[in-house]
Amino acid sequence: MVCGCRWSIHAPNFIDRIYYDPSDYCLLARFPQAQIILLFAPGDVWRADRRICRARYAAFLFDVGIGINPRLSITRHLGGQKRQYAATKFILYTAGGSLFILLAGLAMAFYGGNTTFDFTAIANKDFPLTFQLFAYGGLLIAYGVKLPIFPLHTWLPDAHGEATAPVHMLLAGILLKMGGYALFRMNAGMLPDAHAVFAPLLLILGVVNIIYAALTSFAQRSLKRKIAYSSISHMGFVLIGLASYTNLGASGAMLQMISHGLIGASLFFLVGATYDRTHTLILDEMGGVGQKMPKIFAMFTACSLASLALPGMSGFAAEVMVFVGFASSDAYSESFKLVIILLAAVGVILTPIYLLSMLREIFYGEENKELVEHEELIDAEPREVFIIACLLVPIIGVGLYPKLITQVYDATTTKITTTLRSAAPSLQSSASLKVGQVLR
Repeated sequence: MVCGCRWSIHAPNFIDRIYYDPSDYCLLARFPQAQIILLFAPGDVWRADRRICRARYAAFLFDVGIGINPRLSITRHLGGQKRQYAATKFILYTAGGSLFILLAGLAMAFYGGNTTFDFTAIANKDFPLTFQLFAYGGLLIAYGVKLPIFPLHTWLPDAHGEATAPVHMLLAGILLKMGGYALFRMNAGMLPDAHAVFAPLLLILGVVNIIYAALTSFAQRSLKRKIAYSSISHMGFVLIGLASYTNLGASGAMLQMISHGLIGASLFFLVGATYDRTHTLILDEMGGVGQKMPKIFAMFTACSLASLALPGMSGFAAEVMVFVGFASSDAYSESFKLVIILLAAVGVILTPIYLLSMLREIFYGEENKELVEHEELIDAEPREVFIIACLLVPIIGVGLYPKLITQVYDATTTKITTTLRSAAPSLQSSASLKVGQVLR
């Protein structure tokens, strides 16, 4: 909701680019925000009214009807030259994934003699392992599109590459996190036996996400696509934390989603601000603009340092929690954990390389004389500085004291981790052994 309010503040900067009634644009923007509030509001609110709780479950099942059409319309009307292609690809991927949500969700709701759309009641159903595997696989495909997970990610660079800054901020800041939240809420929370089977696959996919997207980001000459692939890379840590079977790892995965929501939105905000002045997104056409725009240069640098997990910022705290949580897990062999940690560390090393290289190509070096002569490179306005400050304050605050955020959801992640560990036979025997040692 905070990200939604911030996005609304920035939207007026782009009203002059809207090719139809701005009121329609603002109305379309409110539909995804309504969906976000419905899905992310605290559980106590939903438990107060069973009818609302059932509506919340239905929102997962009919996500295609609630959120896709407004996002599609905004992308089609406000995008770049290939906006029709990007919007079509977006709707095909997301609608196709939502079909899996619909099928798996309805199967879980109607399974057995008790038909219910209540989250708690469905989680308490005793699903056989075969049923859980099919349902988990379908939901993983669906939410793998939304997070996104390799190889279901290809819609995201195109959508980011053609959309405008407010849509970027909505996508990167909030909507991608719906996939990660749903993996926790539905896959791990409702299908714990199947999670034990899929957990190694999640780790492998997480490492592939981190390394593949980081390497692909190197090759991008478009500023939007470079940061879009950076978003895909950072979501790999969410998968590792989810599959860690530790409270610290799961908490770190949740913090990574919150952190990236702030950092990703701030970077795309600055991409929009830079494009407003240079009217280009191609890195080869920039260079030396830091001399004319020192405030934007400073803000871009601060947000890029946050993205590369500089100590003292939220990204660092989240990634450390994921690494330490997975390293301390007793669910995997030491050799397997070592391989996963080393491969994920490669991604951590690659991130500062391509982000700092991006800053060098935009702000350092000789000025592009043609760009300087034809464009008015004015520095950041007070409103833009204020918006970035509103984002950097929580980024730094959470980085210095992560408990500001983690204490809000620690009880939930601990409950999910306990459920997952109780469903894993090897961890049950390990826990019983530890209890016996303590008693002796």
